[in-house]
Amino acid sequence: MKNILFATSEAVPFIKTGGLADVAGSLPKYFDKEKYDVRVILPKYTCIPEKFRNQMKYVTNFYMDYRYRDVYVGLFEMEYQGVTYYFIDNEEYFSGSRPYTDMFFDLEKFAFFSKAVLAALPVYGFRPDIIHCHDWQTGLIPVHLHDRFQANPFFNGTKTIMTIHNLKFQGVWDVKTIQKISELSDYYFTPDKLEAYKNGNMLKGGIVYADKVTTVSSTYAEEIKTPYYGEGLDGLMRARSNNLVGIVNGIDYDDFNPETDPMIAANYNAGNFRKEKAKNKAALQKELGLAEDPKTFLLGIVSRLTDQKGFDLIKCVMDELCSEDTQLVVLGTGDRQYEDLFRHYAWKYQGRVSANIFYSEELSHKIYAGCDAFLMPSLFEPCGLSQLMSLRYGTVPIVRETGGLKDTVEAYNEYEHTGTGFSFANYNAHEMLGIERYAKDVFYNRKREWNRIVERGMTEDWSWSVSARKYEQLYEEL
Repeated sequence: MKNILFATSEAVPFIKTGGLADVAGSLPKYFDKEKYDVRVILPKYTCIPEKFRNQMKYVTNFYMDYRYRDVYVGLFEMEYQGVTYYFIDNEEYFSGSRPYTDMFFDLEKFAFFSKAVLAALPVYGFRPDIIHCHDWQTGLIPVHLHDRFQANPFFNGTKTIMTIHNLKFQGVWDVKTIQKISELSDYYFTPDKLEAYKNGNMLKGGIVYADKVTTVSSTYAEEIKTPYYGEGLDGLMRARSNNLVGIVNGIDYDDFNPETDPMIAANYNAGNFRKEKAKNKAALQKELGLAEDPKTFLLGIVSRLTDQKGFDLIKCVMDELCSEDTQLVVLGTGDRQYEDLFRHYAWKYQGRVSANIFYSEELSHKIYAGCDAFLMPSLFEPCGLSQLMSLRYGTVPIVRETGGLKDTVEAYNEYEHTGTGFSFANYNAHEMLGIERYAKDVFYNRKREWNRIVERGMTEDWSWSVSARKYEQLYEEL
């Protein structure tokens, strides 16, 4: 039996701000329980819903020497869906209405968390063979394991994996600050270790000292070796390329299942979607005040409204996108300019455009089930989960060929009758518009072909069990 510990700053269902939480909370359930004991450790934020906080069992507490003072570390645990979760408690660091506040404080908070994780494990009595660290918030764990915890016999043979969910976020501040909060010696602050461009960089520490580095799709693993996508660390990614692996994320097939989903108007599957999926479209049009017409092409977007997600392209051709044979549904929040853009077009094209500038899990499911196609023209996308959800619900993805989008959406080929969606290569608004019009042409004029694209998408397997097998293979190599 191998012991694996996921160290993360968020995990569903306790706390979520992005895809990292889905990975850390869903993936552990899918490992082979006979061979792997996978547990998860995260901060005990006061903003975790009360129903979960009430189920946590107090284990013990101790005081840890951190920045020349004794700091309280409380230990809690609970089991959820067969997985053991550990929680590190300290109200000085983990109180507040959200998990991340200002960057300066977050750096210290997660430097404390990284050290507390290693200090807590001997107390919990769980000795991991592998500590699987996620993103910059846990980047100091591999460094500490190499440094002050190396002498502790408890960690004999413990290996580390560093998973990068988005290379854009690295935990960077001036060297003096990072050195102070990490309590590491001068030795570590050189360009081949934690120093990058005269700053201290916590993610870089994790990448340098981890035994393996993974990211969330194989295309993104290649992209980040280039200056364009490498966020200043492309040289390091090339240097570590022998230990760099891309494993695409999955989605939870129990939560996202059109056959049993309680949030949608009518349940359906790959066998009966031709008849049943249309009921979801009708219900969505009605709920959002769009013209109720089963024949109109309905395009969906569920996203953070930021440049990274390609909204500057959409902005360029918004009038053409909202042409008379198309309806558009948008759900999400983000940059003010894009929020206002969609509000304006919802006012300008009433009955054709619906702007929902908030986030609702329930409405997102209705959009995945009710739309004909789903637009995702990202500038870069480490993995992306929305396209996997739309494939699962038989809503055809229209994506840009980058990162995980390229790995998961096979472009439609009308001559070979293959493909599960539509894609374009260059980051160009008119190229995106052209492919959206091509998709629309297939939808209106070649209905049988369209239905086959839907069917192929629905029968593919993008569940976590596929990713879990690949992670197991990686654990075996270590």
